[in-house]
Amino acid sequence: MNIAKLIEAEKKYGNPLYVYDLSIIENQFKQLKTAFQDFKNFKINYAVKSLSNISILKFMKKLGTGLDTVSIEEVKIGLECGFNKEDITYTPNGVSFNEIEEACKLNVKINLDSMESLWDFSKKYKYYPISIRINPNILTGGNKNISVGHSGSKFGIPEDYINEIIKMENEGKIIIEGLHIHTGSDIIKQEDFERGFKKIFSISNKFKEIKIINFGGGLKIPYFSGDSKTNILSLSDSIKKLINKDRNIDINNVKIIMEPGKFLVGESGYFLAKVNYIKSTPNKVFIQLNSGFNHFIRPMFYDSFHDIVNISNPNDKEFEYDVVGYVCEQDNFALKRNISRVRKGDILCFKNAGAYCFNMSSNYNSRVKPAEVCILENKLKKIRERESLNDILSGQIDIFNFQKI
Repeated sequence: MNIAKLIEAEKKYGNPLYVYDLSIIENQFKQLKTAFQDFKNFKINYAVKSLSNISILKFMKKLGTGLDTVSIEEVKIGLECGFNKEDITYTPNGVSFNEIEEACKLNVKINLDSMESLWDFSKKYKYYPISIRINPNILTGGNKNISVGHSGSKFGIPEDYINEIIKMENEGKIIIEGLHIHTGSDIIKQEDFERGFKKIFSISNKFKEIKIINFGGGLKIPYFSGDSKTNILSLSDSIKKLINKDRNIDINNVKIIMEPGKFLVGESGYFLAKVNYIKSTPNKVFIQLNSGFNHFIRPMFYDSFHDIVNISNPNDKEFEYDVVGYVCEQDNFALKRNISRVRKGDILCFKNAGAYCFNMSSNYNSRVKPAEVCILENKLKKIRERESLNDILSGQIDIFNFQKI
């Protein structure tokens, strides 16, 4: 973490503020690419939902990623950013068939995750090759809210329906070119990944010709010193061993896809907020920030840990604080956290703020969203303006024609 550069960013662009170091994104990309260098047709599809700023997307395109999209809007933004249609995979969940049709008209890769959408699709697009998302019935992930591959999850097609899908393909109703699996985020145990790999390889052997195997995301990054992370080299070796055992899979012809989001951008991001007050009570000392879960919801929504550094006073004696926001809710960023002595006006930095942070921000309490800045070749570049009250009012219609005060 370059504290001097973060302080420079805050002084230049104010606070609250998101800052992304693009060199970290590039390093993460290169690590993953190197780990899978033995796979001739390996592709990294960046999960747009994690951080969708167009400058970030264009940087991903420069690196050579494709896109994992979950909405028609993400598809269109990807196309606007110059991605080729064949490098965009659209994996909707529970959307209207009209949206799926719109994606078909844009000729992107389609990945369906329910029998209901598959039946509708077969009636109109039987010659459009698609992938299907399998629910492998694997319970994993760092939090119940990000565990999405178990039997009670809304995501994916249960294995029970595979024979029916094969029958549909044999009858010429659909063309299945790929299989997709995604069991969760922040997966700690490699054996959980391997269970998914084995499942998808086993299912692939039942189809005529599978050209794409998409392993989704879930790669874990460390959130604090000593925290665990996914061993991507070991993960790559595990896939190679399974492929070598399975003579029906040609490593040179089958396209292998990974869909990282947090792995690529998580550690690149920093969220900066100013200390409004140090509030002391008989039981606790609160750090009250000029932000809340409207800007940074992960600690409240996922109970996620984010290291917090007082970049205004990083080397002083540490004290225990509860770090809280200004929203009219119980919005706790951190409880009983040891932080270098904090003073009114200090700037606190939340680490690992690149993924699912700004993209999950809101205008709750009619608060404006922060600006976004990136560090490119050690230079600061603003990539999103701070919102204003006009942005919040824009689009609203005054049916009473009240005059502005």
